[in-house]
Amino acid sequence: MAAANPAKLLLGELACSVCLDYFKDPVCLDCGHNFCQACITQCWEALSTNFHCPECRKTFSQRNFKPNRQLRNIVETSRKLTLESTKEPEVERVCEKHKRALDVFCQVEEILVCMVCHLSQNHREHTVVPIEETAEDYKDQIQSRLEILKKEREEILSFKLSEENKSHELLKELETEKQKIVSEFQQLSQFLKEQERLLLAQLEELNKEIEKRRDEYVAKLSEELSSFSSLISEMEEKCQLSASEFLQDIKGTVSRCEREKFQNPAAFSSELKWRIWESSQRNASLGTIMKKFKDSLSSRQRLDKANVTLDPDTAHPYLIVSADRKSVRRGDTWQDLPDNPERFDTELCVLGCEGFTSGSHYWEIERKEGEVCIVGVARESVSRKGDIDFNPEQGIWAVLCNADRYWALTSPDDLSPLSLSRAPRRIRVYLDYERGRVAFFDAGTGDPIFTFPPASFAGEKIRPLFSGPLLFISLSSFPGPCS
Repeated sequence: MAAANPAKLLLGELACSVCLDYFKDPVCLDCGHNFCQACITQCWEALSTNFHCPECRKTFSQRNFKPNRQLRNIVETSRKLTLESTKEPEVERVCEKHKRALDVFCQVEEILVCMVCHLSQNHREHTVVPIEETAEDYKDQIQSRLEILKKEREEILSFKLSEENKSHELLKELETEKQKIVSEFQQLSQFLKEQERLLLAQLEELNKEIEKRRDEYVAKLSEELSSFSSLISEMEEKCQLSASEFLQDIKGTVSRCEREKFQNPAAFSSELKWRIWESSQRNASLGTIMKKFKDSLSSRQRLDKANVTLDPDTAHPYLIVSADRKSVRRGDTWQDLPDNPERFDTELCVLGCEGFTSGSHYWEIERKEGEVCIVGVARESVSRKGDIDFNPEQGIWAVLCNADRYWALTSPDDLSPLSLSRAPRRIRVYLDYERGRVAFFDAGTGDPIFTFPPASFAGEKIRPLFSGPLLFISLSSFPGPCS
């Protein structure tokens, strides 16, 4: 077995475990592990506490690291030594058949040949060009593919850091739920102590599941990063060779560059998010009246899927509600409808038949691709006549969907843009009446879209709301008349 290349061994010792490249401005954590300053800063960018080491996973209460100047000097010196040690004397390549120098490149067979081969019957009709000219052409091809490979590597690194941060946030949510459960269960009888044991066991199971999926995901991305880095290093070294060496097995080199684009696997399914959400809902009443806790816990406060239908008596005259009251679209003409007090006369709005004064509920909406619409909830007392401001101050909690962008309607003078990789067509709306929470999720993936700050509904009925100038919305198929 050939001995390992000392330069590569040295690179392994002086490479950052995050970017897999030589340390740049290395810093040392309290646990003793070193990283590029930019890499560890990016890893901790979204954190405010519990800063963890990407290598040993040890957590720190403060964002603390020290510059490692000695390691920086070693890296700089080693880079120079490695470059010099990897240079090997050029060996002249000759034709095996004629023992002559390989002077030209056959474009038909894509191989180096000597002048005798060129004049022979095998290559006489083939086009040949000087090797230096051919090498430049192929180097241009390799360089362009190198740029693509490097961008792929950066994208994978971004995926890795993003999912690590997501897992950390999920674990923080679990820890918060643990603290709520423990603090409340200490005040209850043996029945509540048994419930505490069961709920903590469920959370611990979720904790292990998240850590397991995180480790599998990170391992997968680390493997891909290592593969890309090895391929990039190989291609960069190849481009440093002489033209004749560079063109040896050029077809294989080009083939290795043209690998498929990395498909990012989903690290965390919507199932985990729903299970955490359900855990939160089961504990929503832990801080309210203790005598009601036993009944609320036995029911486990599961979310109710609301059978939302549309109320045609509230629909603007331009809006056409379907016969089953499960979808609405904008018509071309103003309908001759009675101007009853419930009907919107200026804004293109319609309310759901159902109103909620307690409990936790959700419903799903499917919007037509490219449409402009507003979805959310409104107080029963919301203004129906004249112009309306869509914001919590006026009794409306909603998001605006405009083609592939989303905005939270948080105040009269503010449209808060939401950073989403794509605009989901199916939206899940959550209403937790007791906690005054209104939240929006991607119904397909479970990813959060936006959550409004807690509000006080003060016992007033809250109803689903739909609006928009280009409106075509359908609801989950649950037939039912207005109550």
